[in-house]
Amino acid sequence: MRKNGSILIRTALQQAYNSKPLRFLVAGGWNTAFGYASFALLYYLFSDKIHYLLLMVFAAILSITNAYICHKFFVFKTKGNYIKEYLRYYVVYSVPIGFGFIFLPFCIEILKMNFYVTQAFLTLITVIISYFGHKHVSFRA
Repeated sequence: MRKNGSILIRTALQQAYNSKPLRFLVAGGWNTAFGYASFALLYYLFSDKIHYLLLMVFAAILSITNAYICHKFFVFKTKGNYIKEYLRYYVVYSVPIGFGFIFLPFCIEILKMNFYVTQAFLTLITVIISYFGHKHVSFRA
């Protein structure tokens, strides 16, 4: 019975690894945590010296590069086209980033919302937009 259980677990893990949507969710979880943590850390370390919008630019570059690597090698497993895909990746992310540059100041300056809560909401929106954008634009065949 124990051997059958380990075979079932191994089979389930193999099927999960072969599922592109599931790999996207796993990578998305990592990328979301990385993106939120990098921006929060930069904000914590430098907000008294550097405006949060400039920190957002630095965090976006770090986060997008991290996410590109995860998606290219773990999720979509494409070969070659590094520069082309990386540039398309930025095009896809320009939508949620543009939204963030409008939404973040509005929520913080006008609505007086908490920075960390606002950033968490922006992260969720970015995940949703990026799934469809990367699937249909960044890593299209």
